[in-house]
Amino acid sequence: MSNDAPLWTPSPERRDATNLHRFVRFVHDATGNEDIGSYLPLYDFSIRHPEKFWPLVWEFCGIRASGEFQPALVDGDKMPGAHWFPGVRLNFAQNLLRFKDDKLALIFRNEWGHKREYTYAQLHAIVGRVAHALKQAGIAKGDRVAGFLPNIPETIIAMLATASLGATWSSASPDFGVNGIVDRFGQIEPKVLFCADAYAYGGKRHDCLAKVREVLAAIPSIERCVVIAYSGDALQLDGLRDATSWEDFTGSEDHALEFVPTPFEHPLYIMYSSGTTGKPKCIVHGAGGTLLQHLKELVLHTDLKREDHIFYYTTCGWMMWNWLVSSLAVGAAVVLYDGSPTYPDGNALWNLADEVGISILGTSAKWIDATAKMGVKPRETHKLVQLKTILSTGSPLAPESFDYVYRDVKERVLLASISGGTDIVSCFALGNPVLPVYRGELQCRGLGMKVEILGEDGKPVREKPGELACSAPFPSMPIYFWNDPDGEKYRAAYFSKVPGVWCHGDRAELTAHDGIIIYGRSDATLNPGGVRIGTAEIYRQVEQLPEVLESVAVGQHWQGDERIVLFVRLREGLQLDDALRDKISKQIRANTTPRHVPAKILQVADIPRTISGKISELAVRAVIHGEAVKNTDALANPAALGLYRDRPELAPAAPAS
Repeated sequence: MSNDAPLWTPSPERRDATNLHRFVRFVHDATGNEDIGSYLPLYDFSIRHPEKFWPLVWEFCGIRASGEFQPALVDGDKMPGAHWFPGVRLNFAQNLLRFKDDKLALIFRNEWGHKREYTYAQLHAIVGRVAHALKQAGIAKGDRVAGFLPNIPETIIAMLATASLGATWSSASPDFGVNGIVDRFGQIEPKVLFCADAYAYGGKRHDCLAKVREVLAAIPSIERCVVIAYSGDALQLDGLRDATSWEDFTGSEDHALEFVPTPFEHPLYIMYSSGTTGKPKCIVHGAGGTLLQHLKELVLHTDLKREDHIFYYTTCGWMMWNWLVSSLAVGAAVVLYDGSPTYPDGNALWNLADEVGISILGTSAKWIDATAKMGVKPRETHKLVQLKTILSTGSPLAPESFDYVYRDVKERVLLASISGGTDIVSCFALGNPVLPVYRGELQCRGLGMKVEILGEDGKPVREKPGELACSAPFPSMPIYFWNDPDGEKYRAAYFSKVPGVWCHGDRAELTAHDGIIIYGRSDATLNPGGVRIGTAEIYRQVEQLPEVLESVAVGQHWQGDERIVLFVRLREGLQLDDALRDKISKQIRANTTPRHVPAKILQVADIPRTISGKISELAVRAVIHGEAVKNTDALANPAALGLYRDRPELAPAAPAS
């Protein structure tokens, strides 16, 4: 697939004013390499000489650290096994709080109409108070602090306070059920839990404290629960073990921030896999790698500057929250919104953009598609004067969505579809302010990321679909998985297909423009609306029901997106009716999230399994899309596949890419 005419090209004035344009000159002057005068030679340099490239990013972005910066890379031929900047010590929070002035740092709005703003000086002060309170609560380097929180300023404040002490932060959004939270936080055993009393979504108030009570009962490691009265109602802390309000915990007395220095690969964040094969894996990300990679992407690929107002519609359980927060290191204003992006109509985010002057607006491909179908045309109803860049991620941005943005949103805007993941807390492919935008394509591979598309034989291919892979180490690789002492789970997650090469589980294509097309997942992970969901979390709930013997969940291409289809095998003599469908849906919704609820629930008499007894989700997924199942010899009951063919309930399915 190739598109010849670009939809957008930077003007010479915009191109020459970009950080990336300045960085090209910076690298040219620093290296004396006469060939580095544009993006492609710079990209080639970045993957051929990572030990030179990443220190230059460090210097250009002004990262604060101490120690010896050489060697930058040790065991660079090992993947996994490479180590970055072993002689460096830094503090992540210190880099995000390098500014301490009266410029806006956080701009917050929500569905309830709440409005709050913090300057960098105010943010610095409140982080100091929370850090002191955490220290008094016994939090020190290496301890875990968790947030079961909406996307509010307190979430960022608590994370920064945690990081300032050298402790490790982990967060999840409040729409998770109790089991989903315990499956995550229960593994890492946090000492302190931050939560809110409620949150708003879709015009409704959703209580959190009933779930928090169960979480506290299930995770004995939590010694202090700090509750934020987010709804504005009087707090009811009865029955909440070791609970205190945010105000009482934080106090009113200022305390100077003391930033604890940590090694480059010190654990900063713990994030979670989607849980395809059991409980979600706990992915540990290092302070230095996260900071360095995020600043490369924000400063160079996103062209973020101090005067920008940057926004991403995200929850605190999605890596885009972590990515967005790193914008503080640039001194930009970070815009937060909590609530439904389509309530009460499809204009919530466009209204926000006009109100607070968003210049870089990030959202999901699903939301762009939804607003297009709703007939929202901000070009006719909004000014969007400051808006210079729209970012999209979570799932592939359809070519028709590119058309919609340039036709109905804004003509002179950089539309950057980006793709990466929780696994790397960053991107493999993303935007570029000095390159054109082509319909349906991500503009480029990220600097320093040796991204290749592998064919069936495991060798790189161009202009044909294959497996998205990265064949050289990069700083934001996980430093390890929690409770995986020999690294077996880590290696199995990314390096089992091709030893020594990171295989990401996305099906992609490298285009003639050296851009990327992402077609979707190549593995069994579900991806409705760009939210990655593990099948094991669904199975755990469904198979608690006495009526259900076993089940298999797959993603079906549907109207430019993906929907979840759940097949259930019931006890003998039972028939799936609307009442049982409703019971299954409620069980899933109550204990996971609304996003886990299948769009279709269908009955089958048998479920295909491998000879080793594992449910073959990929085989079912292939059959419902009319694709050939590659290795039926590996199935113990291949005849079962016939039960999934030509199901009228699934027609008309969009053709597989």
